[in-house]
Amino acid sequence: MDVPLPEIDPIPLLDLALREDLGSAGDVTSLAVLDERARGEAVVRSKESGVLAGAFLLAPLFGRLDPDLEVRVLLEDGARLERGGEICRLSGPLAPILAGERTALNFLQRLSGIATRTDRFVSLARGTRAVILDTRKTTPGLRLLEKRAVLAGGGRNHRFGLHDMILIKDTHVAACGGPGEAVRRALAFRRARPDRARLGIEVEVQSGAGFEEALSAGPDRIMLDNMSPAEMTECVRLRDARSSGVELEASGNITEETLPAVAGSGVDFISSGGLTHSVRALDIHLVVR
Repeated sequence: MDVPLPEIDPIPLLDLALREDLGSAGDVTSLAVLDERARGEAVVRSKESGVLAGAFLLAPLFGRLDPDLEVRVLLEDGARLERGGEICRLSGPLAPILAGERTALNFLQRLSGIATRTDRFVSLARGTRAVILDTRKTTPGLRLLEKRAVLAGGGRNHRFGLHDMILIKDTHVAACGGPGEAVRRALAFRRARPDRARLGIEVEVQSGAGFEEALSAGPDRIMLDNMSPAEMTECVRLRDARSSGVELEASGNITEETLPAVAGSGVDFISSGGLTHSVRALDIHLVVR
């Protein structure tokens, strides 16, 4: 049920971010204090260890400010960073380097923070079958970048949006009168619509009874929401006893402290909104030499 990320041109987003910072007047500080012919070199470095994401944005971002800038990106997304490690070197006119500094760092810091946290989750699940997934709890407008950062950290992507997967949440279940009926309606929809035949069907449950009802209906995946590891282990046992190919996904308040026990229950996937919605930015800076 993997859903590939859509191909989205990042240039409009970069232009929006630069306009937000530069407005119509530009970098008035540089205009005020720099010689317009000033040239220089700068290096982007990490101030702590982690996993890099967002490096692919650097060349197009600085290129929007001045195509004469030389942008040497030294590391690719997914690279491991150590304190003091160089990510990029810039040389050429100094004003556009300073004009793009904050926007570039904002992207790098947030996206690398996501990649670093994802890497930590992946490490905690190592040795189990559990695959780490993201969610739709992303910054509006930045979903593509944040989901790419999850990939850089070794995780995988859940659905990108409402359009590429049938995910029956508790609200849908309540409206349908139960998870079994909701799944049956989704299966009927998929059969009746050849253009939707490849959509995966997942349903959320919160109890053992709900799980058994959903399992009998035959979705592609069942989300075990806010269950204890013991309850998840029992769901895995029931699924395996029926030789069912239904995938099981754990979700709901997954933390670094709870993840090992959840992964040890035998679930196939663990999804966490915390990979993106409340991540701490990695400390990265730019230094002019």
